[in-house]
Amino acid sequence: MTLWDQINEPVTYAIPFFLVALVVEVISLRDHDAKGRKGYEKTDARNSLVMGVVSLFFSGAGRVLALFGYSVLYVLSPFKLDPHSPLVWIGVVFGVDFLWYVYHRVSHRVRLVWAAHQVHHNSRYFNYATALRQKWNPWFELLAWTPLPALGVPPWMVFTGFSVNLIYQFWVHTETIGKLPRWFEFVFNTPSHHRVHHASDKEYLDKNFGGILILWDRLFGTFREESFRPTYGLTKNIDSTNVLTLQYHEFAALWRDVRSARTLRDRLGYLFGPPGWQPPAPVPAPEH
Repeated sequence: MTLWDQINEPVTYAIPFFLVALVVEVISLRDHDAKGRKGYEKTDARNSLVMGVVSLFFSGAGRVLALFGYSVLYVLSPFKLDPHSPLVWIGVVFGVDFLWYVYHRVSHRVRLVWAAHQVHHNSRYFNYATALRQKWNPWFELLAWTPLPALGVPPWMVFTGFSVNLIYQFWVHTETIGKLPRWFEFVFNTPSHHRVHHASDKEYLDKNFGGILILWDRLFGTFREESFRPTYGLTKNIDSTNVLTLQYHEFAALWRDVRSARTLRDRLGYLFGPPGWQPPAPVPAPEH
């Protein structure tokens, strides 16, 4: 089996279908008012596409490195799951989706991980170009799948399972699809659910982390129904269209905060606390 077969990147084969969907969406939204943050804005869409193309190289490099670690875990595992079994494939898809939910929730609640993930949220538009707006720092994500090879899942199956998850998530990045049948909305992640996830509105923050299934959010209390059109972007948007700034500004801000921290506890708070965490204000000395 070649290295390409081992890291298994079906997402690259889906790119032509992504582009066709994007063109169809552009045409369908051509009459929308860009001032209302609907449809496409040329610079924003261009940046999203550039980030998506470059992310393929970072993702590929990350998968090559992860392959070695996954292989060690797989060899050491007392289990060896059969990749020819349909039940194993179903289990892998469910396992990847559950681990995605865990990782995705952590990426919104731990600032160090958020610094990598925020790029996917820093567009103030929500469309198929935004779906391609991917981070260039896949390391935390790759760590999330380590339980699978440790449980006997061949590394190439891990990569394939995540690619299936990622491909599914593409179509939910749109405002052209309203709410779907109730049973589908109850079980699966949909455009309506994912619009909530990309919102910066207080009512919608940190909700709907599911990849394929929205059941995880319903089960763990992070589900929120879409009740009004979201405001997309960050709670504090970035005043820049520079791709490097959009990718790395949060790492730079995090580094500044860590350097300015006076205690180890504060440094750890900045790194592992939620975005926006600040040290507690000093208690004033009692007056005599």
